[in-house]
Amino acid sequence: MNMKLDHIAIAVKNITERLSIWQGLFGLTLKMVKDVSDQKVKVAVLDLGETKIELLEPLEENSPISKFIENKGEGLHHLCFEVEDIEGMLLEMKKQGVKLIDEVPRVGASGKKIAFIHPKDMGGVLIELSE
Repeated sequence: MNMKLDHIAIAVKNITERLSIWQGLFGLTLKMVKDVSDQKVKVAVLDLGETKIELLEPLEENSPISKFIENKGEGLHHLCFEVEDIEGMLLEMKKQGVKLIDEVPRVGASGKKIAFIHPKDMGGVLIELSE
């Protein structure tokens, strides 16, 4: 199984405010800012070499990111691992009894196939797979 860390996602109340910190303090380059309306989130992607930082801002009060911030505050939301065969990985995890949020991949903000693994089976960490 070939995997690498694709990005670290951070839930924020205001992308503009947080961008000034990530760009100003760390000198990271902004690759894109995009509204992903079907997921009710605005995503800012910052370049960190092989890995990216994604800032996630809720677009609506009832969005998953809004609920996350309400319950846990701003901070680490999920880790994303790039895999070669997302369908195969999901099938294997399902066979092993791992609780999946997405049993079938969907299209993410970067146009790649993505799926989420429930944090309950991952030591409390939400994991995203991306192909």
